[in-house]
Amino acid sequence: MIPEPKIQHLIPRLGIFDPYLDTLGGGERYCLSLAEAMLKQGWQVDLFWSEMAIKEKLTEKFGLGLERLNFVNYQPANCHLWQRRQFESKYDALFWISDGSLPFLFAKRNWLHFQVPFKNVLRLNLINRVKLKRIEKIICNSRFTKSFIDGQLKTQSIVIYPPVDITPIQPGKKENLILSVGRFSQLLQSKRQDVLVEAFKRMIGDGLKGWKLVLAGGSEVGGREYVEKLKNLSQGYPIIIKENISFNQLLDLYAKAKIFWLASGFDINEKQTPEKVEHFGMTTVEAMAAGAVPVVIAKGGQREIVERNKNGLLWQTPEELVQLTEELIKNRKVMKKLSENAILRSKDFSKEKFVEKISNLLVRKK
Repeated sequence: MIPEPKIQHLIPRLGIFDPYLDTLGGGERYCLSLAEAMLKQGWQVDLFWSEMAIKEKLTEKFGLGLERLNFVNYQPANCHLWQRRQFESKYDALFWISDGSLPFLFAKRNWLHFQVPFKNVLRLNLINRVKLKRIEKIICNSRFTKSFIDGQLKTQSIVIYPPVDITPIQPGKKENLILSVGRFSQLLQSKRQDVLVEAFKRMIGDGLKGWKLVLAGGSEVGGREYVEKLKNLSQGYPIIIKENISFNQLLDLYAKAKIFWLASGFDINEKQTPEKVEHFGMTTVEAMAAGAVPVVIAKGGQREIVERNKNGLLWQTPEELVQLTEELIKNRKVMKKLSENAILRSKDFSKEKFVEKISNLLVRKK
């Protein structure tokens, strides 16, 4: 039996569907930040999910104001099209995260969001053309994602960058510390911390003294073997691996780090398999907010965050990573300038900026 949405008279209603809600990742923060923003603007917000117990996990993970968020046991995959139309048409708006397909959406206003730059998945056939006519706007999390979605659907999506809560992130007393933050899982994307370990070992071989490399990330899902490999590679070097640390511990690392490294997508052809590189890069923004200079791979969404030689550095090869980092360490004046500019740049991706753009979306028409 399809549920009836709890309708409060004259209050605009938004339904949100995220097929990956239980992964508690960046896409889920995106959806829930949207929900929080709409709740504050007086909307009734319903999150479509079958397990109500997930609300506590979401609140604990993201720390958002979700007290008035409704959870509705609506599973569109289990409903006939006419049932979906009957249910969804009662909403003023729907916000739908795509799993690589185009859904039929039946609210008064329909927004489809892409977190992943799917390639060779979307087809502009007759049925998808019909579906697109009901979608007011396609939203992407980066220009990188947009380039693939627009190319396949012959559309003009808009970019609203993910909200990065930089409020609790502050620069501290800096140490000779290079930091990299990213999960150790090898599932969809490999963060390639092994490349960073080898680059740091080479710097030690070049005579670097008094510096350490810290690799921080989660290893709960599919990361244990890789962590052991990294530990073996790091033996005998000032390299520290921190697994599954708390947010407060992460804040402390951000505050101390002078440099931030990222190698996600190394050795990947981003035109052929774009899903295997960073689609955006929230940890890069977080590190920049603490004044860590980003020295990150020039792929995917990283090129949209970091402006070369203005608020960070971009590299293509491990040799270039080593060279740029060694030059940065030797030039304190450049380090200071890039650090200051990195802090300023991080504000462009703040939660406040996200809410502003979402609010603009509400008043924008086709």
